[in-house]
Amino acid sequence: MKLIDWKAVIEGLLFAAGDEGLTLKQMALVLEINESTALDIINELINDYKQAGRGINLVEVAGTYQLTTKKEHAVYLKKLVESPSSSSLSQAALETLAIIAYRQPITRAEVEEIRGVKTERPIQTLIAKALIKEVGRVEGTGRAILYGTTKEFLEYFGLKTLKELPPLPEKVEEEYVQEEADLFFERFQETIEDSN
Repeated sequence: MKLIDWKAVIEGLLFAAGDEGLTLKQMALVLEINESTALDIINELINDYKQAGRGINLVEVAGTYQLTTKKEHAVYLKKLVESPSSSSLSQAALETLAIIAYRQPITRAEVEEIRGVKTERPIQTLIAKALIKEVGRVEGTGRAILYGTTKEFLEYFGLKTLKELPPLPEKVEEEYVQEEADLFFERFQETIEDSN
């Protein structure tokens, strides 16, 4: 029987969890180990990151563990975010942008429910490219961030207002939706490439 590398598993879980991170209890439940053992593994990982001269840290913030970049690298990360990018958006980012455009204001959880997959990275990409922004917070527990499109989004598509977005068909067939989505993404991609 192959031994499980718990450190590698926890590292992968934390990477997948992104900014939300994971609590000790969540990790213990997923790994089916006790919290004491999970904490020992986390502490080993924290020491590994400190000693190996790596670019990320494992930190605890308000009872949640998450991977973060190192503060001393902030100047380079800032340059990356601010640099004009000629790279095109991924399919995931384009899908996320379309959902936000038509359903705004919308939370990340609502976007993920529609897409069926996590959207943290596509949302970060869209914010970095100034195509979406935080437009408010949901009332109640957790106060989730609401996202909406920006003026730059309208400029990319040559729209004066969101009312100029093509209407969604009332009754849709899966094949038609895919064709429309492909057309939408093609037009969007061409617009971005033309603007760079």
